[in-house]
Amino acid sequence: MDLVFKALADPTRRGMLDSLRRQDGQTLGMLCAGLAMARQSATQHLQVLQDANLVTVVRRGRERLHYLNPVPIHDLQRRWIAAYEEPRLRILDAVRHAAEGHAMTTDAPTDIPTYVYVTYIKATAEQVWHALTDADLTAAYWGHANVSDWQVGSTWEHRRTDGSGIADETGTVLEVDPPHRLVFTFGGEATVTFTVESDQDIVRLTVTHERLATQEDLEAISLGWPAVLANLKSLLETGSPLPQEPWKMPVRSS
Repeated sequence: MDLVFKALADPTRRGMLDSLRRQDGQTLGMLCAGLAMARQSATQHLQVLQDANLVTVVRRGRERLHYLNPVPIHDLQRRWIAAYEEPRLRILDAVRHAAEGHAMTTDAPTDIPTYVYVTYIKATAEQVWHALTDADLTAAYWGHANVSDWQVGSTWEHRRTDGSGIADETGTVLEVDPPHRLVFTFGGEATVTFTVESDQDIVRLTVTHERLATQEDLEAISLGWPAVLANLKSLLETGSPLPQEPWKMPVRSS
């Protein structure tokens, strides 16, 4: 958490996060346009934010797009703050809400918002992959079991864990490259991409959710993915998911 507090201590860096909260997926040039400083100085500030995992970079062609990543602040709130008496800590909860504002961009050719979340997990790539694709494990940290044979072209189901066997959502598996990359459709046109990158015993897990259909979906996703990632991280690092009820993908009425 030291890197997070260091990053948030500077008003310029907080301003960058505010800018990304208003419009996510900005290039360095777009971010620099609102700052009275040299490009090199802005790059140094961005590096501090990236080191703290508050900003993540995604390459799209020749461009580097910067995204606000609320996972570190969400982890802080759920792992430590929620364990204490919340009425005395309302001011810190306000910080969490500010960091979890809509993470969206209209950079995509179809102008459909894209969400990007990144977390670091002390585990192997194979362990993270297993947690993403095993029905029992997804049920433990997600609240729904993601069931599939995870072959390209196969169906996956987001099944309830109450024994009813009801699938609140289904999709199609588009890409499978264990233990590095998994892509599937969700909610018709939407796609979810998991990217797993390992460095010794640390995994960088990136979740990208694109082509969301409605404002309701945007709001659910912006609150939901940090909760799922926090539960997954806790499960793999401690053996148990967090005690709070995990988020479930938004359910569409038939």
